[in-house]
Amino acid sequence: MIRIFLALIAVVLFFTTSFFFILPAEWLIGKFNPDLQERSCLAIVKWAFRLVIRIAGCKTKVIGHENVPENEAVLYVANHRSFFDIIITYTLVPGRCGYISKKENRVPILTGYMNKIHCLFLDRKDVKQGMKVILTAIQYIKDGISICIFPEGTRAHTSEMLPFKEGSFKIASKTGCKIVPIAITGSSAIFEDHLPLLKKGEVIVEYGKPFTIAELSPEDQKFPGRYTRGLIESMLKAHESNMA
Repeated sequence: MIRIFLALIAVVLFFTTSFFFILPAEWLIGKFNPDLQERSCLAIVKWAFRLVIRIAGCKTKVIGHENVPENEAVLYVANHRSFFDIIITYTLVPGRCGYISKKENRVPILTGYMNKIHCLFLDRKDVKQGMKVILTAIQYIKDGISICIFPEGTRAHTSEMLPFKEGSFKIASKTGCKIVPIAITGSSAIFEDHLPLLKKGEVIVEYGKPFTIAELSPEDQKFPGRYTRGLIESMLKAHESNMA
């Protein structure tokens, strides 16, 4: 109970301070130096996420971080079981990286930061808007900004992953960027498995070897989402067997 209480206090203080002081200052910075605004917003968001992780008592075990290419934009693809998936992975990705999330996840104040660090919100009911988001993400990759997606489309409520939506993989096929599969194990045990409490635990984040769609067989090139899902599923099963 104490963890959720402390987390709520931290969130309220962060939102209040942001509304009255930080975001107005960031708006002013953006008028004169957009690059500085982006860097400062990124630092603030990562600091806030690390604070939440610390309060939750979450320990993160990272495997395969050497698989993340340096100095190039990539498409991160991860499974999705918890709100903590974004919080944890965002503190780990190097450099500039935007996330694609469903529009229902817009949070007042926090969205003000996310918009400034290249995060995109997808309306799954609006095909035209969805295509615009994908096109924007493609341009981000070309501009050197990585993108992270959760192609199940929503959080899975069981250990079985949902099918991956193939549309978001156009970001990789149209840019030729590398895809980095990410397997996240144990994140739902921090919060979702026992709402509304927070419980300490270990989350395993494994980065698989990067690949491009052009490297795949002709059949897998048609369904890169299915192929990537298989890679992530293999990593998750290995973690589950080790934890058993």
